[in-house]
Amino acid sequence: MNSEDFRKYLHRHPELPCKEQATMAFIAEQLSELGIEYCPVSDAGLLARIEGRRGNLKRCVVLCADVSAMPIAELTTVEWASQMEGVMHAAGNDFNDALLYGVMKRLYANRDFEGTLLVLFQSGEMAGQGGARAILAEDVFNDYNVAAFISNYLDDSLEVGEIGFCPGRFMPSLDTLHFAVKNPNTAGSGTAKDSVVALSDLIMRLYTFNSDVCSLVVNRLSADGVAEKPAEQSHCEGKMWSFDEKLRARVKEMIAHMTEEIEYKYDVEICSDVRYGTPCVENNAQLTYEAMLLADTLGYAVKDLERRDLSSDFGYYSQLYPSLYYSLGVGAKSGRALTATFLPDERAIAVGEEFIYQLALNILNK
Repeated sequence: MNSEDFRKYLHRHPELPCKEQATMAFIAEQLSELGIEYCPVSDAGLLARIEGRRGNLKRCVVLCADVSAMPIAELTTVEWASQMEGVMHAAGNDFNDALLYGVMKRLYANRDFEGTLLVLFQSGEMAGQGGARAILAEDVFNDYNVAAFISNYLDDSLEVGEIGFCPGRFMPSLDTLHFAVKNPNTAGSGTAKDSVVALSDLIMRLYTFNSDVCSLVVNRLSADGVAEKPAEQSHCEGKMWSFDEKLRARVKEMIAHMTEEIEYKYDVEICSDVRYGTPCVENNAQLTYEAMLLADTLGYAVKDLERRDLSSDFGYYSQLYPSLYYSLGVGAKSGRALTATFLPDERAIAVGEEFIYQLALNILNK
C-alpha cells in the first residue's frame, strides 16, 4: 500500500478520540505486512520501531502523529469521503499518519542508518484529551536517549512546498478555571452580601492578568438568585493560556491570594479550582534551526511562523525531550483546517514525506 491509499483508507474510516480501535488495528495490520515491529502503548497509542544497522541503538528519534478525527460532518465530494456520519478527519491527521507510514516504509527497506527510529501513532493530541500523559505514564522512552521528538500539523495558510518553523515558545499551555462563590448570609438584602458582586470583582481582577504571554477568559457564568433575593451561590468557568511556564505557576499562586482577599472583603466563601492542562509547546532552538537549514537545502520554502493560540499535548514531550513541532503547507485551495470542507492537497504528501525522511536520517546519523 502506498502513502496515498493509506491516507484515503483512514479518511474513509475516521474515529473520535479514545475510540480509534479500528484505526489502530488497520495501522498495526499495515506494519505487520511490512515486517515492522510495534506494540500498543496504554490505550492511547501504538509505537513502531525500526533499528538501524549501526551505531548506538539506544539513541533514537521519535516521530509522532495523532490518529483522532473530529465530530464534524464532512461536506467534501471526494469518493473517499468519510463513511462515518458526523465524523471527519478535519485536522488532517489521516494525512500526517500517511506521511509517517511512508517514512517507515522507506527506512525499513534500507536500514543503513545509526540508532533507532520510533514512530508513535497517538490518540487524543488536542488539549484535554490526555493522550500524551497516558503514553508517558508507560515509560516507553525511558530506556532510550531521545535525540529528537518531532511532529507537525497541516497549514492551509502556506502553499505546497512551504514549511513553517518557530524556534522557542510556539504554543501556549492551557488550564481551566472553576470558581464557586457562596454567601451564607443572604438573610439581608444588601448588595455587599450578594455573591454575584463578589464574583464580578473576581472576574474583573482575573482579566488584569492578561498580557502578551498570558491570557485569561471567562466563558460561563451562572447564579441561583431570584428577583427578591440576592444569589446565595454563583459560579464561573474559564480558561487560561500562557507561553511562560514560570508565569503560569505564579498566576495560579496569585489567584489563590486574590480569592482570599475577596472572601474577606465580601464575607463570602470561594471554592477555587485551577486545573492544570497541557504545558507550553517549546521548540528546541538548535533542532529547529537545523530543520530549517535542511528544508532550504532540499529546495523547500522556509517560512517563519508566529506563535499559535491553539494548544496541544505535544507540550508534554517538549518539556522532556528536544522537540520540533512545525507546519507543512497544503495550500489555500485545501480549504480551512478544522472545517467540513478541508481537503489537503495530496501533492504535499511527497513534500512532507521527503522532509521527514531526510530530517530523521540527519539526526540519527549525526
